[in-house]
Amino acid sequence: MKIDMVAWGDEIGGLSFKAGEKNGKIKALSFRYSDPVAYTGPAVMEIFKNGDGDTKPNAAPSEEELQHQLMPLQPKDASSDKDAPAKKGLALELENRRKKAPDLVALAALPSGCARATVLLAPATDGTFVAYVIDDDPTKLPMGQLRVHNLSPYPVAFRTSTSGTKELKTREAFVVPVNNEQISYDLSYQIESEWKFQEHNYLQIFAKDQTQMIILKSKNSFFLSSDGSSGGFLQAVVLRRNKY
Repeated sequence: MKIDMVAWGDEIGGLSFKAGEKNGKIKALSFRYSDPVAYTGPAVMEIFKNGDGDTKPNAAPSEEELQHQLMPLQPKDASSDKDAPAKKGLALELENRRKKAPDLVALAALPSGCARATVLLAPATDGTFVAYVIDDDPTKLPMGQLRVHNLSPYPVAFRTSTSGTKELKTREAFVVPVNNEQISYDLSYQIESEWKFQEHNYLQIFAKDQTQMIILKSKNSFFLSSDGSSGGFLQAVVLRRNKY
């Protein structure tokens, strides 16, 4: 299958799917696609990190970044909270495998019967990453339509003329019908019991593209202007590919 690696934070270099490589050739760009990578192997994909490639070493994420950016990508049984229950699932499996392969930094459970997937890598602890896998099979992400993901820590409401208003909890997604290759949308978010309006905007959706919007909360430099300000309380990433 083909994998698109995306860094959910600073750029990540030196990645590979094999242990022991002196310098991994795979690079995950910050919040955007680079060239896809071919993968054949087990359904639980191992991701190794050997060196930094041509990227600069990244600072450890702050507690705020872990809360806003990492928490929405983690399964419900995982947490960065020191008082959280013992690790389970892939988090426990990663910990066990790293005893024999310390350059192993992430495990990603790939969907069966899928030829294309996006893997988001968010920095966790001890140099590891949480891998969040998005199934991009054409039946799940049709050409010429828009799929919206809520990967923020807050419920969001997304409204268009073709879909009406759709409320999305954290980790939920839905496909928006698109007419004439463009949509206008309203985005709101909920803090406690209060809904707050963020923006009204337009988006071009090309008929030949697979397009998805991912809503998140991040203070990463990718979203900051030259004066250090961000465009809104929540951020949005649009990922497009025109070659399946």
